[in-house]
Amino acid sequence: MNNCILMAEIVQDPELRYTPDNQTPIAEMWVQFPGLREEDPPAKLKAVGWGNLAQEIQQNYHQGEQVILEGRLHMITFDRPEGFKEKRAELTVQRIHRLGATGTLTTATAMPTAAPMPSVSSTSPTAGETTPKTKPAKAPTAVKPAPQPKVPAYSAPPAADPTDYDDIPF
Repeated sequence: MNNCILMAEIVQDPELRYTPDNQTPIAEMWVQFPGLREEDPPAKLKAVGWGNLAQEIQQNYHQGEQVILEGRLHMITFDRPEGFKEKRAELTVQRIHRLGATGTLTTATAMPTAAPMPSVSSTSPTAGETTPKTKPAKAPTAVKPAPQPKVPAYSAPPAADPTDYDDIPF
């Protein structure tokens, strides 16, 4: 199974182009992510989105943003002008999520909306009355798991009566 999840920074604004045959949109962008060690330079990778996702990437994502990319990683080979072939890794994006400035995750795909809260009807206070103050909700208490009885992982059945000897040993 080829599945890759990568947290990276967009280095170049996404470019939108179309295939010549059926005009399918393709968005290409360069992303970078830190090396494994502190002294390693950041690694760069081309990320490609197809179809409606390509249009969404081009419209909603820009250089400098932190994103989480989900997709398939593969190697492409192409001819260099210098006369040799080069292999490069490329990520075909299937989902993209934006990371906020505080590290919060916002996704680009549509999420189901929560059920609307019932409205509370209120009456305006008359002269001499004050508006009722609401109390903040208490934080939910942590649920402790029920203690599990200590049972050995394996218990052998009791030994057979050793005094019962049979004439035939098998």
